[in-house]
Amino acid sequence: MEIPASVRILATIQTGSVFYFEEEQLSSTEPHYFIVLNKDPRTEEFVILLCASSQIEKRQRIAQSLGFPPKTLVVITTKEYPLFTKETVVDCNKAFEKTTQSLVEKLENRKFRVCTEVMPTKIVEKLIAGVLASTQVSAQVQGMLS
Repeated sequence: MEIPASVRILATIQTGSVFYFEEEQLSSTEPHYFIVLNKDPRTEEFVILLCASSQIEKRQRIAQSLGFPPKTLVVITTKEYPLFTKETVVDCNKAFEKTTQSLVEKLENRKFRVCTEVMPTKIVEKLIAGVLASTQVSAQVQGMLS
């Protein structure tokens, strides 16, 4: 008997959970890794996610040209998070807001993967600090994280 998608999401989601899925708001149709930042994602109105990218230099160029604070880009090495097969950057200037129901639907449609390894607390703290330093993230999202 297969465990329902809603149970799988709600039973496992926590601060630092990592999911792998296609995001309609991105220009790429390739799936990406997303990290959950909420303090209590099971009970909050929506899940706050940041997207990971292997295009470090491109992200750095864009952030620099737009004058974003350096701490809004967090580089994660394969040693820090072994699930990533190469050095990866997380852009804290773009937070994605998703309902748990939208994540459940992606899982039901087999367009979503729950990663077993949670992002280390030390990295999650850097990501939250990056979001709080960003001028691009809404006050509502920043308030949920502070």
